[in-house]
Amino acid sequence: MGSKNKLKRFKENEAFKNVIQPKRDAIGDGAFEFKGAWHKHFKNTNPIVLELGCGKGEYTVALARKNPNKNFIGIDIKGARFWRGAKTALEENLNNVAFLRTQIELVDQLFAQNEISEIWITFPDPQIKYKRTKHRMTNQSFLNKYKTILKPEGFVNLKTDSEFMHGYTLGLLHGLGLEVVYANHDIYRNEGSPEDVLKIQTFYENQYLEKGKPITYIQFRVHQ
Repeated sequence: MGSKNKLKRFKENEAFKNVIQPKRDAIGDGAFEFKGAWHKHFKNTNPIVLELGCGKGEYTVALARKNPNKNFIGIDIKGARFWRGAKTALEENLNNVAFLRTQIELVDQLFAQNEISEIWITFPDPQIKYKRTKHRMTNQSFLNKYKTILKPEGFVNLKTDSEFMHGYTLGLLHGLGLEVVYANHDIYRNEGSPEDVLKIQTFYENQYLEKGKPITYIQFRVHQ
């Protein structure tokens, strides 16, 4: 994407009512206005679902279309990417969609305890190199953050083309004694995966499928 297009999208994001771009120092000071008060943004008290590392926002928007009685927030630091999802949501009058431009490691400072009903992590970078473990979105540090913001009955969903990420996460969950509700190492060849896992496909997921790569999925809880 050219720099002019990026700048144009950044400018449009500033005008989109469904895009929130807090400054990091405001978050760190505990002054983020919607923490514990997301009902003020959505103007309802419906359950809140997050997509972490939402990319273009395809999954966030698709889930919002199917579930009008839930609110969906896509989080990513790359605003030029989720611009497409934000624009689509506005064009379709999907008032249950928001996009939050920030670092994912700040998630526990953006939402209050037990404020979130469900989390989706779709096709994250597996961060295979050992030195990158701290950035892996299902490492123990991230799991502790999810535990803080998720309701006790809440789920985390991991959908990925990385068999490494799938195996790493399963091993960690079993080691920590956390509940694995469902796991499938090849969702399109093995039956049983939820409809939202099978029926919603991103641009990159379709590319992986064309190459014959298996898509894996885990649903788990972080509260013991």
